[in-house]
Amino acid sequence: MGDKGRPSPLAVYIGRMRGTASRTVTRQHLSVILLTWGAAAIGIFLISIPNLYPGWPLSTKLFLIGSFGASAALLYGAPHSEFAQPRNLVVGQLVSAFIGVTAYKLLGHHVGLAGALAVSTSIAILQAIHSLHPPAGATALIAVLGPANVHKLGYQFVLTPVLVGSVALLLVAVVVNNLSSHESRHYPTAWW
Repeated sequence: MGDKGRPSPLAVYIGRMRGTASRTVTRQHLSVILLTWGAAAIGIFLISIPNLYPGWPLSTKLFLIGSFGASAALLYGAPHSEFAQPRNLVVGQLVSAFIGVTAYKLLGHHVGLAGALAVSTSIAILQAIHSLHPPAGATALIAVLGPANVHKLGYQFVLTPVLVGSVALLLVAVVVNNLSSHESRHYPTAWW
């Protein structure tokens, strides 16, 4: 105990790590789970179509990036989440892709520093403009870490695959989530 019977700052700090007494788990209806599965499969497959045709000019510019999987989890699995709303998805992904490409161009020879600054700057800016989308942190890091086809695109990475892929995932979310009769599936809660 600290002064006057209050817990010490260290005790308060460690006490914060206990978490809450319980967590609420909401069971999803099988129809909701199947709709989520279908939407995710359609969204990710739609973005991957250009990869099926290697000779097609877009196949080198439109491709899957890992952060789209996390975006799909939010858009189709938690459509009412603030992080899943259209503004958060599109603005978050675009801003983070731009910051990631810039970090790579300025500090690419120091990958650790470039990655750290890309992710931290993306998070800070997205918080400031009320557009936080957690998968976008991965987009910033992908722009720094590569692969080579990402680095070759430079700022075009922001438009394709990031903007095109985000819009494709968004369109699938709007169409498929609203097919459900479950109120928890209606999407979006707010466009902007």
